[in-house]
Amino acid sequence: MKTRFNVTEEEHGKRLDIMLVERNKDWTRTQIKQWIDEAYVTVNGVSSKSSYKVKVKDVIIVDVPDAKPLELEAVNLDLNIVYQDDVLLVIDKPSGLIVHPSSTSNAVTLVHGLLAEVDDLKDIGDRLRPGIVHRLDKDTSGLMVVAKDKDALLYLQKALKEHKAKREYIALVEGVVPHQKGKIDAPIGRDPKQRKNMSVVQGGKPSITHFEVIERFPEQTLIRCRLESGRTHQIRVHLKYIGFPVYGDPKYGRKKTDIEYGQFLHAERLGFNHPKSKEYLEFKSPLPDYFEAKLTELRGR
Repeated sequence: MKTRFNVTEEEHGKRLDIMLVERNKDWTRTQIKQWIDEAYVTVNGVSSKSSYKVKVKDVIIVDVPDAKPLELEAVNLDLNIVYQDDVLLVIDKPSGLIVHPSSTSNAVTLVHGLLAEVDDLKDIGDRLRPGIVHRLDKDTSGLMVVAKDKDALLYLQKALKEHKAKREYIALVEGVVPHQKGKIDAPIGRDPKQRKNMSVVQGGKPSITHFEVIERFPEQTLIRCRLESGRTHQIRVHLKYIGFPVYGDPKYGRKKTDIEYGQFLHAERLGFNHPKSKEYLEFKSPLPDYFEAKLTELRGR
């Protein structure tokens, strides 16, 4: 459903999200923020931010797909739980599994599987993302920590925000990376031309990715990445930005290779201090079979 608004003189200077909620009483500010974050709202044809101050004669388009019935019910997904105690669990997520539902999709997600594993998870944090401390993209595999109570959720989210948690990824990228290691420091925001994509943009959120080469092949490179920040699609966007997109990435890659797996990106290592005991915990996940098979193929050439 597409709705168009022309900003009036009385609305000049108001925040975008406030202006929209005042225009349509059926919308909540939380809904509007989500739509803006997902680039379903444009100002003069360009994605914007909730905090944008509207101007007279701005043209605001809200183009939200019709919402599908959303059911947050437990579904047994036989999740690979590598650690669990009374306040958290660590999951090894397979490629192909979406982390949480959204207002525009009713696909089965990791959250549905978590509801089958954890009692009272629905009460922990956001309604559509209960217990979720951080996300992995649908086709990114590997380790995630999930909170089982509100205190643990806040503690772990704060640890990530303050760069006190360790997150390392293994990526197979297109091209031969010449440097042994490097640091990518480039701000990330919505791509103004492709609203469902992220990009390195002026005025984006500060984003830092460190990388180190593990192994080189004739046309690809295996690297390890370490995150300082945690922006949407960060590693994928940063690697595309420096000219070495993740192999098989259907959104940011050079070509549609190994499309059944999506991007060859795996969250290999996760470390953090326990919310209660403050003991440092660290976990490591082996590469998925398809990833190992691709590396074996490349080594045999």
